[in-house]
Amino acid sequence: MLFDIRTIVGALLGCYGVILVITGLVHDTAAEEAKTGGVDINIWAGIGMAVVGLLFLVWARLRPVVVPPTSETPVTGDDSAPSE
Repeated sequence: MLFDIRTIVGALLGCYGVILVITGLVHDTAAEEAKTGGVDINIWAGIGMAVVGLLFLVWARLRPVVVPPTSETPVTGDDSAPSE
């Protein structure tokens, strides 16, 4: 499950979302709110990214990648043509 792309994307979105929420809580100036019309966009974008990241992780957990079974013929590593 570690190398599933959904796990990596979910973890990155979750981390960035938490960073944005913390930034919105700690560093919220009146000038920044004036740019966005009175909305603390860092908090809302962070919450959205964290939710989407969590959805990716839940998706990867509920529907894991299924590796098809291998064939029953043994692999010998001999690529030469069969002799007749």
